[in-house]
Amino acid sequence: MIDQNSIDALFNSARTQNGWVDQPVTDPQLKQIYDLAKMAPTSANAQPARILFLRSQEAKERLRPALSPGNLAKTMAAPVVAIVGYDLNFHERLPQVFPHNPDMKKGFDGDANLAKRQIFAFRNGTLSGAYLIMAIRAIGLGAGPMSGFDNAAVDKEFFPDGTIKSNFLCNIGVGDPSKVMGRLPRLSFDEACKIL
Repeated sequence: MIDQNSIDALFNSARTQNGWVDQPVTDPQLKQIYDLAKMAPTSANAQPARILFLRSQEAKERLRPALSPGNLAKTMAAPVVAIVGYDLNFHERLPQVFPHNPDMKKGFDGDANLAKRQIFAFRNGTLSGAYLIMAIRAIGLGAGPMSGFDNAAVDKEFFPDGTIKSNFLCNIGVGDPSKVMGRLPRLSFDEACKIL
């Protein structure tokens, strides 16, 4: 079991970041984040998540038209913005990532299985996006995950071939403590869970 300080850093003390200290996020940090997140499970080890890290001002300007007004300033100021997406052609890599069952890919092949791939990729890409948030926190950076953007506009601008779809955005950097909201209410165990 990890120690209480680690639990607090990942869950209890962690907050969604809404502002940023002027400190860069480095390539080694982004690689470390991915290398942690990729170790967490996905169905059939399929790993459909695709992450586009926007660091340059030019790249973030391409994102600007797709942002909702409430997310604009904090996103443009973030050291890095991750577009967390999912690959509808993830199954092409199944022979590589699920080698003990070479026939797994066949169950996703063809246009008839596009809806099946969409559900599978979205579900497992979302899981990987959550792991990404935890990896960001684990290395001591702040995460600002969000919806509040035009997915179709992002996909047209950054994934024009149509095989990768955006899911959510996540700002990454050293958070500004003065911009953090207080902890909002959480549902109790009895409100959200049942044991059968």
